[in-house]
Amino acid sequence: MSDTPPRIGLVGAGGIAYAHMPGLLRLGPVTVYAQDGAPELAAAFAAEAEADGSSITVVDSLGALLDVVDVVDVVTPTFAHAEVVRAALAAGKDVVSEKPLARTDADAADLLDRARDAGRQLYPAHVVRFFPAYVRLKEAVTSGLLGDLAVLRFVRSGAFPTRTPWFADRALSGGIVMDQMIHDLDIARWVAGEVTTVSAVGVRTGTDAEPVEAAHVLLTHASGAISHVAGIWGPQHLAFSTEYSVTGTGGSLSHRSRDEQDYVADLASPEAVDGFLPQVDPADDPYGLELQEFLGAFAGGDAPRVSAADGVEAVRIANAALASLETGQPVRLEVAAEVSA
Repeated sequence: MSDTPPRIGLVGAGGIAYAHMPGLLRLGPVTVYAQDGAPELAAAFAAEAEADGSSITVVDSLGALLDVVDVVDVVTPTFAHAEVVRAALAAGKDVVSEKPLARTDADAADLLDRARDAGRQLYPAHVVRFFPAYVRLKEAVTSGLLGDLAVLRFVRSGAFPTRTPWFADRALSGGIVMDQMIHDLDIARWVAGEVTTVSAVGVRTGTDAEPVEAAHVLLTHASGAISHVAGIWGPQHLAFSTEYSVTGTGGSLSHRSRDEQDYVADLASPEAVDGFLPQVDPADDPYGLELQEFLGAFAGGDAPRVSAADGVEAVRIANAALASLETGQPVRLEVAAEVSA
């Protein structure tokens, strides 16, 4: 592994970029391209960097960024992930892509193939695998502490993301299922194994100015375990929260984020603390941990806990749920050769 810090490219400057930036700056100098989104936020990053001595450079094209970086972190809107990841892989860069890996099954599978063909590494930022409560759950399952899993329940709620209109367009974002609930769909598969059947119901109500969206997804796993995943995009005052309860033949493990938070973060960047993203402990930042793990793998270290194939499968499960929402019928999934090998 090299001792030289990698030159990191951040493509996109929306809200999630605020969660990524502190971890990136601990790993190396960062070049930002706003990618048709929020150049004012990129400028704000540069101003902050100048104030505290961090190394952030803002460029005005994707090509300019790819010319000067070693690795690329893609935090554009969901519908733009595939295009940017393809360009980065074609330029010979290792890539981190914010979840979901792509909006469609075909694009996600194509990105996996392109990364292999290019001999580059590609990882989806399924950051919930790095949150301590979910690490505990994985360890409890892997160690056999919970026995054979029977029923898993996950809930994730927060304010409807009204600041950026594309979130409300299911064709672009995948709605609550693809944007928010994909985290718990991924965790359910991570701990309970491959998914064979997906059923979903959902509702969109409220007004254009104050929308509310909710969905419930039921997963049947090849093991026989059943996962219930609920998601809520609620009113703007709704604080972000998560919970789970997992029961097996050996016992149960549960978590409620509102009960387990043992710190208070009162920070100078209010954009990073709202109803759209979880509040995290700055001393144990899951976003920073995942980026450290990914860049360590790029530098020749161990493979991270989430792979491009995992990202492909998460997209496939989420799109199956969306199909079930439209038809009112369960969707049967064949276990992909990629994940069954």
